[in-house]
Amino acid sequence: MNHPIKLGLAVVSLWLSAAAHAQKPVTIGITISSTGPAASLGIAQRNTVELLPKTLGGRPVHYIVLDDATDPTLATKNARRFAEADKVDAIIGSSTTPNCLAVAEVANEAKVPQLGLAPYTAERQDWSFSIPQTYALMYRAVFEKIKSDGIKTVAFFGFSDALGDASWREVEQLAKEFDIPVVAHERFGRTDQSVTAQALKIMQSKAEAVVLAGSGSAAALPMRTLRERGYKGPFFQNHGVANNDFLRMAGKTGEGMIAPTGLVLVAEQLPEKHPSKAVGLDYLGKYEGKYGEGSRNPFGAYAYDAYLLLDHAVSAVDPDTEAGTLEFRQALLAELNKTDKLALSHGLSTLTPQNHAGLGEDAVVLITIKDGAWRLVE
Repeated sequence: MNHPIKLGLAVVSLWLSAAAHAQKPVTIGITISSTGPAASLGIAQRNTVELLPKTLGGRPVHYIVLDDATDPTLATKNARRFAEADKVDAIIGSSTTPNCLAVAEVANEAKVPQLGLAPYTAERQDWSFSIPQTYALMYRAVFEKIKSDGIKTVAFFGFSDALGDASWREVEQLAKEFDIPVVAHERFGRTDQSVTAQALKIMQSKAEAVVLAGSGSAAALPMRTLRERGYKGPFFQNHGVANNDFLRMAGKTGEGMIAPTGLVLVAEQLPEKHPSKAVGLDYLGKYEGKYGEGSRNPFGAYAYDAYLLLDHAVSAVDPDTEAGTLEFRQALLAELNKTDKLALSHGLSTLTPQNHAGLGEDAVVLITIKDGAWRLVE
């Protein structure tokens, strides 16, 4: 004979399970640059999406993944489709600063939370969040290293787009703060095949070091050109180059280059009690388990961190609030803005209505290229 209390609990359990199953899925639109100049970033992000759970905050989830080919116009088109046709509850993407800015315009207009996978600050950012470390944060670590190395002058060599503009704003300010003059300022396009003219101007400036502002494999071109012309000084990149495809493109000219990155690349070396260690190792285990040992990529981890932020926020939304509605998106935005020291693979994230870039200085380490591999700067 069944005990009435146990039977009652079983009925309640089955009812809750059925209710959860009957919930309308949360829909997430993901636009990433899996082709084009930023493919080395977007491919890792696309690969990461394939590892994501089938639930989000306890609800079923439906992912719609589109390629924007590193083109801001196509990123805008994807975002409009997400908002208008697919009625998504949130957008993840894109992979580059210009594309994130393009998506942000649509996200803020349509009132859809956006979690960008590149550093950016939208003109209107109520609905837009930037997952990676900011350029200000990363370049500060670079300038602290430049200062400690006794370097007196630097040249700036960056993309001729929004990434380059954002980087230059921070470099210009930090150079003044650290009293390290910028004696040359050059730009290049993501798809340029030659930067010889710019490299010669930097050579003529006699800068002791070069601070670069690029991302993906395209950021290796200025370094190769400068070395081919006989430049001997050190190179400092930003976190947009910390992947193995860049190592391949940089080759021997990358030896000794220094760049900032997040904690996931060195997860094994974190203290045992660090909150991000378990998160980072869990992600790396899944990623390298599917794509092979040594395939780790911090850009894929940004996509994983976007999932973790959304998972945490969705779990706090009232279960009776139906996905696919403005009410749900507003509730999701409110919960994202309450994020407090959430452990991500790259570090701890805290978000508020005034701060939509959650990672702090404790989410930064410096790495260098030694013998063709990434190593922590000692």
